[in-house]
Amino acid sequence: MRLPILLLAAVAVLAQDKTPEKAADKAADATPAAPGQANETAVIPVKNLVGDSFQRLLNLLSVFNAHYRGDADMGTIVVYAPHDVVTQMKRVIEELDKPGSVANLGHNIEMTLTFLRCSPSAASGSEALPSDMQSVVKQLRASVSCPSAQVWDTVPMRIQEGKDASGNLQLPLTDQNGKRTSVAIRIRPDAVFRREQSRYVRFSRVDLTFKITDSRNFVTDFSVNTAGDLMEGQKTVLGKVSGPTDNESIYSVVTLKVLD
Repeated sequence: MRLPILLLAAVAVLAQDKTPEKAADKAADATPAAPGQANETAVIPVKNLVGDSFQRLLNLLSVFNAHYRGDADMGTIVVYAPHDVVTQMKRVIEELDKPGSVANLGHNIEMTLTFLRCSPSAASGSEALPSDMQSVVKQLRASVSCPSAQVWDTVPMRIQEGKDASGNLQLPLTDQNGKRTSVAIRIRPDAVFRREQSRYVRFSRVDLTFKITDSRNFVTDFSVNTAGDLMEGQKTVLGKVSGPTDNESIYSVVTLKVLD
């Protein structure tokens, strides 16, 4: 008579072991309520953020691990979570959903690319630099040999926060033989934000691809690929590539101005 009892007891233990596993799996999909708090539903209006900015707001809210859905056309976010979580989410949405907020897509940015030709051998007229480039060349000379520095070309661009921008252009001829150099520009400014007293533009992509014809008429691709936070109003050297003549380097310098 003991054997059936032991078997039944074993079955009961196995059943008890499986039940908590299923409950845990189910709880992982739900937002846990704090002790003594039940989940509540809240409809939160979004008045200013639209398009990509609205989607970025939804992505930011994922840190709360709450159930929510957003509709950009209706300008609303519906949240199902404990009261304290709903309150925090409302506070974040109200802080970001303001005209001029750094989360608001639509900042127009004036971006100026300057291409500097730097050579170890001095050339006539090489010092005729714009005043705003003299400090950049001075910094370059502190680390590289650059007796001769010339502005090859300056490219103004109008870009927009959160949108890809691209362009292709021919740079001026380097000599009388008609050797051409082109550059393909691919950039993405993701966000404008403040850090202390300065504004920055966060780039997830800055790609400059040069097609340079050398003295032997060979065309070679050289690229500058970078990403990061660039300060408004500061001239930043993105990188260098080999130039069209021997021992010559091309430096790409960027300047930004955020338009309010």
